Amino acid sequence: MKTAPHQPSFLYKLFSLFSVLRGYNLIVIVLAQLLSAVFIFAPEFAPLQTLAEAHLWLLVFASAACVAGGYIINNFFDTEKDLINRPQKTLLEQHISAPTKLTVYFVLNTLMVVLALWVSVRAALFFVFYALLIALYSYKIERMLFLRNMLSAFLAIAPFLAIALYFKNFSALVLVFASYLFLMICIRELVKDLENLQGDLILNYKTLPVVYGSVATQLFISFLTLVLLGNLWVLLQRFELGAMQYYFWVSLPVWLLFLGLLWKSTHKKHYLSLHSLLKVLILCGIVSIVLLKV
Repeated sequence: MKTAPHQPSFLYKLFSLFSVLRGYNLIVIVLAQLLSAVFIFAPEFAPLQTLAEAHLWLLVFASAACVAGGYIINNFFDTEKDLINRPQKTLLEQHISAPTKLTVYFVLNTLMVVLALWVSVRAALFFVFYALLIALYSYKIERMLFLRNMLSAFLAIAPFLAIALYFKNFSALVLVFASYLFLMICIRELVKDLENLQGDLILNYKTLPVVYGSVATQLFISFLTLVLLGNLWVLLQRFELGAMQYYFWVSLPVWLLFLGLLWKSTHKKHYLSLHSLLKVLILCGIVSIVLLKV
């Protein structure tokens, strides 16, 4: 007698969907937007008043819905590559069927438009353009040399652009913060390219390591890191950062450590460690935003 195939439990499927949507990243994005709204973008430091603005929450949730939809569409186009680079994670996510993913994708994008329209037509147009740009990146641009990294970094900071537009705040401090974050994400994307070299090579993704090799990529990452350190020095010397300056002072030797480890890295596990280090730096930077007013 044949036994019925094992069916994953509801909780297991829920965990699989959480993985597809990269729930951890969404939580971090929501937290980062709220903290930046209160401590950076709001014209006056009034936490309760800022957090009481309904339109702010609508923009934050619209951003989360748009980014979550982007993760789904990216999951569709990157399945083959992820199966090579991250087999366990990909096998977990395959418990969510393609029709289910598409349904969730359209629900998220519909929710995004409804939430943004509640704020304004311009906000809705911003998020529609953002969603289309994510889809274009996943379908075509992700395979293009250089443009893939630049656009990926821009897409990562776009939710903060939405908050900046809402508060109409494009001060010098905001621009320098944005450039620091942009450089950090560009560096992270290049480290991911080194980490995912095997899958990119097999599937002919035009990444910097595939086209020019690991050494040239390490050189370019080193150059971007030096530019970032210059940006960091401007932040520390020209702006009043409150107690957040301690985060930047501590990050200086961490970036130098990063450079040293980068040139000692030769295997995927080394680049994975560097990627984790950058994630910690980004997360600590987000949390330390609260120190701006201390």
